[in-house]
Amino acid sequence: MNIQKIREDFPVLQAGKPLIYFDNACQTLRPVQVIEKISEYYKEYPACGGRSVHRLGKRVTEEVQKSRQIVQKFIGAVRPEEIIFTRNTTEGINTVLNSIELNKNDAILTTDKEHNSMLLPVQVLAEKKGIKHEIVKSNPDNTFSIEKFKSKINRNTKIVCIVHTSNIDGVTSPAKEIIKIAHDNGSLVLLDGAQSVPHREINVKKLGADFLAFSGHKMCGPSGTGVLYGRYELLEQMKPFVLGGETVSNTTYATREMENPPEKFEPGLQDYAGIAGLGAAIEYVKGIGLNNIEKHEMQLNRIITDSLSGMASLSVIGPKNPGLRSGIFSFNIKGLSSHDIAMILDHAKGIAIRSGMHCAHSWFNSRGIAGSARASLYFYNTEEECRSFADAVKEVAKLG
Repeated sequence: MNIQKIREDFPVLQAGKPLIYFDNACQTLRPVQVIEKISEYYKEYPACGGRSVHRLGKRVTEEVQKSRQIVQKFIGAVRPEEIIFTRNTTEGINTVLNSIELNKNDAILTTDKEHNSMLLPVQVLAEKKGIKHEIVKSNPDNTFSIEKFKSKINRNTKIVCIVHTSNIDGVTSPAKEIIKIAHDNGSLVLLDGAQSVPHREINVKKLGADFLAFSGHKMCGPSGTGVLYGRYELLEQMKPFVLGGETVSNTTYATREMENPPEKFEPGLQDYAGIAGLGAAIEYVKGIGLNNIEKHEMQLNRIITDSLSGMASLSVIGPKNPGLRSGIFSFNIKGLSSHDIAMILDHAKGIAIRSGMHCAHSWFNSRGIAGSARASLYFYNTEEECRSFADAVKEVAKLG
């Protein structure tokens, strides 16, 4: 990869003021190709898709379908109708959990590292419907425990809800093995792919996934865009919990005729500019190459890890081996809060990282940890930036 050439596509990196952007797990930067695609909608065809038969409406419908097919091929789905456009991973997860049939005494199995986007809908369902919520505890090094998973799953487990790659520490769960065990048990599987889809090759057919949710804003796409993949036969059976225009083909005052998937899960007027931009973002990321992205991030993480190894005041969350933490370096410095670290790095060095509990309060609270400073990497980050970051962290540690 020609990193310097790639960086020229990102206007914010050319703005003049020095910036090292290491907050990619929260939201990535956008290349000019995506920005221009979003603008194209508002300039050339700012109309409704699906319902308007004039030329502008037809163009919108064509662009949405084009993006749907791009997403389908990107994740290896069998057909475009298995791709539902959402606002983000959160909406996709909520759509699944509130649309599948769940009854009292059914069980939902999650990990102990779930993002609030997964944890909260499960908690509420458990409270409302009397569903049992079981949690698989991680290994001591924060990796996924297949043994503990096998001991928790049982005949009442209706669905297994798993964060594929954790935003806490970058650890990736063995999805294919988890899915096989779940299917052998008769359970469905929902993968939170927010931190995996942008960083590694994902093929839902090869994995055998039933559902996969991910966000556009974590892979160079527009804010407020996301995708829910579901096996078509499952989507056909599900009853959407948000209804409105475009989800039905006809109504009377007492009856309704539902559309087929994906339309029945896409109520109201959609973010057409965002959907077009999401397609452009996926094409851009594909052009870089997911294998290239994965290898590059691991190399950058290794540079940071090696540069900061041996620091007595610094503790890293997750496995010691950076190869198991993908592009995330989550850490604490004795005597300093994570917010202190982030603010100092930003104001003194122009380095943007995340601080706090990363929407995974449950994990941090269960361990008595007040949060962490988190550097998260992407393909446009450089080895030089990683060395500068490591030097800056060493300076900050002297304040602790």
